[in-house]
Amino acid sequence: MINMKSPRIAYGEALVDLGRIDENIVVLDADLAHATQTILFKEKFKDRFFNIGIAEQNMMGIAAGLSLSGFIPFASTFAIFGAGRAFEQIRNTICYPNLNVKIAVTHAGITVGEDGASHQAIEDISLMRSIPNMKVIVPCDAIETKKAVFAAAKINGPVYIRIARPVAPIITEENAEFKIGKAQILREGKDFTIFATGLMVEKAIEAANILYNAGIEATVVNVHTIKPLDEELIIEEAVKTGKVITIEEHSVIGGLGSAVAETLIGKVPIKMKILGIKDTFGQSGDPDLLLKHYGLTAENIVETVTEMLND
Repeated sequence: MINMKSPRIAYGEALVDLGRIDENIVVLDADLAHATQTILFKEKFKDRFFNIGIAEQNMMGIAAGLSLSGFIPFASTFAIFGAGRAFEQIRNTICYPNLNVKIAVTHAGITVGEDGASHQAIEDISLMRSIPNMKVIVPCDAIETKKAVFAAAKINGPVYIRIARPVAPIITEENAEFKIGKAQILREGKDFTIFATGLMVEKAIEAANILYNAGIEATVVNVHTIKPLDEELIIEEAVKTGKVITIEEHSVIGGLGSAVAETLIGKVPIKMKILGIKDTFGQSGDPDLLLKHYGLTAENIVETVTEMLND
């Protein structure tokens, strides 16, 4: 039986665990504590929790001030409001002075579902990875989400953690090493390389199983850190197979695919395709149906791999 858990619940639990061992951890939210699960921290440490209200830009400024006072602030809201509405404050108030602020956002990508395009952040990785000093982490499941929170708290400087909303399969191990900037090989194969991030890692593993039954061996790499990117491993795996696809629950512009392409161009002669959302907005619907509509399924990966091998 596959264990299932929402990464956002793991985020809330991780904050509580972190708060117990470090009294400098403070949490800010923009009136969405029940949705982001920061409510769990509030229930345990009410004096270290601040509901800023629907004022995301102000929240980032307050987080910056708290960091200058020696605290380690985690600022949370939905991805669309954190990365989008507060972009200028993140750029100028947090990243420019390189302050120790952690921005952990939930409800990223189209799996927000019925809330529709206005709430589906599909540009946030592109926005955040473009800012100097920012680190960008996209955990693939609940276990990795907790590790990302603890890892972010240990390093100095701005970190953006992109957290999914839905209940999702647990695909990583508790004892697996998690290091910011180091991707994780989940499956080895000699014929093809699949780089995936976030919820798409599980789809990549499913696709690799289908391909294996068809006689095709695919390497699956969990790229949980988009910035800094594990360029050494990406080049190594691309050289090994010569054929690469990336898949992400994000626009094909500026996300994982772009980062991998920027790394490989001029260095490795490869065939490459980027699977993601094709320069369009999301829409309201069931998360699984939306993934199917936008071509973000294991079947889409299998089809793309097969076409590239036969080309």
